[in-house]
Amino acid sequence: MNNKIYTLLLAVGLITLASCEKDTPQYLPYESYAYSEPDEDGGDWVPVLQESGAAIEITTPEATDSQSYLDELEDMKEAMASMTSEQKKAVKYWTNNPAIRWNEIALELIAKYNLIPGPNADGTYTLPNPSNPEGPPAFPFAHPPYACRALAYMSVAQFDGLISAWHHKYNYNRPAPYQLDESIDYAYEDNDIPSYPSDGAVVARASRNILTAMFPLEAEYLQELEEEHLESLMLSGGNVMSDIDAGVEIGDAVSSTALARAANDGMKNAQTPKAVSDSIKQAALDRFGWAWDNLEIPVRPVGLTPLFGKVTMWSIDDVESVRPIAPPQLDSQEFLDDIKLLKDYADNMTDERRRIANFWQDGLGTYTPPGHWNRIANELMVEYRLNPLQTTRTLAYMNMAIMDSGISCWDAKYYYHYPRPIQMIEGFKTIAGTPNFPSYTSGHSVFSAAASEVLSYVFPEEASKMRAWAEEAAISRVYGGIHWSFDATVGTEQGRNVAQYTIDRAKADGADQ
Repeated sequence: MNNKIYTLLLAVGLITLASCEKDTPQYLPYESYAYSEPDEDGGDWVPVLQESGAAIEITTPEATDSQSYLDELEDMKEAMASMTSEQKKAVKYWTNNPAIRWNEIALELIAKYNLIPGPNADGTYTLPNPSNPEGPPAFPFAHPPYACRALAYMSVAQFDGLISAWHHKYNYNRPAPYQLDESIDYAYEDNDIPSYPSDGAVVARASRNILTAMFPLEAEYLQELEEEHLESLMLSGGNVMSDIDAGVEIGDAVSSTALARAANDGMKNAQTPKAVSDSIKQAALDRFGWAWDNLEIPVRPVGLTPLFGKVTMWSIDDVESVRPIAPPQLDSQEFLDDIKLLKDYADNMTDERRRIANFWQDGLGTYTPPGHWNRIANELMVEYRLNPLQTTRTLAYMNMAIMDSGISCWDAKYYYHYPRPIQMIEGFKTIAGTPNFPSYTSGHSVFSAAASEVLSYVFPEEASKMRAWAEEAAISRVYGGIHWSFDATVGTEQGRNVAQYTIDRAKADGADQ
């Protein structure tokens, strides 16, 4: 299990080191660390989907001097005394902030399933079908809209679950086993956060349930990961089984709520049949006098998720309220100037521009642009020693903003249906592929701007760096020849605008008070 993840991360690290210099982000492995603060009042924060931290009820724990608890303690000590080398490695791997590990697992699965379904022998395409996940083709195709949605639901479930866990922790105040028995050698750094219920178990169960729904062919793999994680919680000396069982109960409850929302958010209708796709294209042609044509080879008959712009947003009621201004007319001076600009970039490609285009490519077989920003967030959360509750809060709001921005971006893409440079500039070639959806606005730009704004809110000391990286991600698509410059500039503004709705929501959840 761990070898697969480490191999992927090693590959990512090598690619990063080979493709970037100066202060572009790099993957940094991490181990357990001392939290910057415990957030004792975290159980009072406002969840995303639950009414409150108290909404999920669990059983009152046994007293620490009860025979049942003392028996649990002895069982844990016996298990710790007979740990195998593999179990010790697992305890070290999962750390005391395992939400980051589950995020990395999600990124691994996104990269594995981020593959375009191939054409049939007769040239037609069969779409991945959740009712028949084995296919062919296998379900899902983890493209950027799918990826940002999977990350958002997992992160929100983790965050809501840990608010509930923090509520019960400080309501019952049951100390961790290693605090009650000095003979127990805790695997991680000491902290004063109560152990009941286990926050690690909440994260494990919620993550496993969400990822199994999103990647059904990985059900067995995810079960194995969860079992190893739950066992590691006990073998670390941090939780007895009743702590873990209570955490699992919260994880089941919160993931059930999240998956109920997911079942009705409209994503199942995002990939349309050809007739619907053609009608969307015709509406844009009638409205504006232009339409995007897919120039992929071989050509797929339907664009990627034309109705993703109709999916329910997290923090905005009406997607049209954040729809950007119309792109330039095809005979305007602004448009003609952009043709000249793109030709100049193509004719005078520098090593630095090529490096930037390649670094932010995040195409097929990768964890996509949303995944790239999750990796950046993971590094920052370790650097600033965030506790598990703070970690899931950061990931939840960032991924909510990324998903909302993606929905807004796809609304604009298929409303305006704007042609890409390769369609409008004779003989023009890209260095970054040909995406199967309209040009305006740039998904990379919108995703990156939204993510960078949330990270700037959580880590204000890093704001200038985060925004600079977002702008670099945006211009990378222009360097690559995939987008017009106004796709990137307007997309960046769009992502920042959408993210502000999420940030306003975060500012009202009680964590900043």
